[in-house]
Amino acid sequence: MSLNRYFTLGRSGLRISRLAFGAMTFGKEWGWGSEKATAQSIFDCFIDAGGNLIDTSDYYTAGTSETWLGEFVRARGVRDRVVIATKFANSTAPGDPNAGGNGRKHIQQAVEASLRRLGTDYIDLYQLHIWDQITPAEEVMRCLDDLVRAGKVRYIGLSDIPAWYASRAQTLAELRGWTPLVAMQLEYSLVERGIEQEYTRLATEMGMGLLSWSPLASGFLTGKYGKDAAAHGRLAGTKGVTNNPWYARFTERNLAILAELDAVAREVGRSMAQVALHWVLRRPAVAGAIIGATTLEQLQDNLGAVDFVLPDELLARLDAVSAPRETFPYYFFGKDFPEYQWAVHGAVVGDKPDGYLRPIRIENAAPPVVGAKLGGVERG
Repeated sequence: MSLNRYFTLGRSGLRISRLAFGAMTFGKEWGWGSEKATAQSIFDCFIDAGGNLIDTSDYYTAGTSETWLGEFVRARGVRDRVVIATKFANSTAPGDPNAGGNGRKHIQQAVEASLRRLGTDYIDLYQLHIWDQITPAEEVMRCLDDLVRAGKVRYIGLSDIPAWYASRAQTLAELRGWTPLVAMQLEYSLVERGIEQEYTRLATEMGMGLLSWSPLASGFLTGKYGKDAAAHGRLAGTKGVTNNPWYARFTERNLAILAELDAVAREVGRSMAQVALHWVLRRPAVAGAIIGATTLEQLQDNLGAVDFVLPDELLARLDAVSAPRETFPYYFFGKDFPEYQWAVHGAVVGDKPDGYLRPIRIENAAPPVVGAKLGGVERG
């Protein structure tokens, strides 16, 4: 269970472990999560395994996540070794109109508060947590560039944003000489593949590595809930949410995916969680998957996702059962209807080398210890 292989994050020189640890489980303010001693043991195990990217947010467990993470880092004396990623956007003071959102005032307040809680002089990866639908991309990108120039932030990224917004933000950075984005953090798993239509190609074209959050679909892909639809209610009840699509896992499609995942896992003698994580790590543009754990045993099992190579035929089975429906206009560009591209290219496209229209080569073999790949993808 070693994480001693690293990819560069997006078009940058920052090297990260293929599995990142999500510290949203540090603290029990939300009614679940880990006690401090357990969180410390999970952190130590992750570091000892070679993991270096730890993701948190100023919003997680009312700031406890950042505070504990800072304490654990100092106790181990690993500040220079670890890559601390945190986020801003959610309001930490209800009633204060500028205590949340993507505006400059809030960003500058949020970064200072995160630095205090983390007990550090700088944040390695600072990310917009969620789009506020109001603040112009120009304001966000210029403010983040200022933080980098001030030495408070090393790299920047976005999470939970529309593809057009990420594209505009990165283009502005390129045009105006601001610090570029190196990461997009998005939900991605066997049961949630919606990002493939826009974000995968966006990431490879514009130099952003994808960081998958909830790669196990809130635990659904571990198989621990089985086919118990009542678990949907239990999951939603954890946060008092009943209509959040994040919890709508028990569908006919998803249960079929779960059954195939179980079959594949049995064939290779691995846990369902390990196979599901392994699948995510083999996807185009994915730089890393963010795993969460409330027990040491969960983390140890997840770390096994990097210790094997799933045969192509088994990957293909998982791809097929979970394949998302292509919507307009993407079916014009997909493999299922090549006649559309024949019409564009004068019917000679079939004579061109494989991958000509999509010049991206994905390696099935394990990457070298340190490589210059773009989020795990070599450009053709």
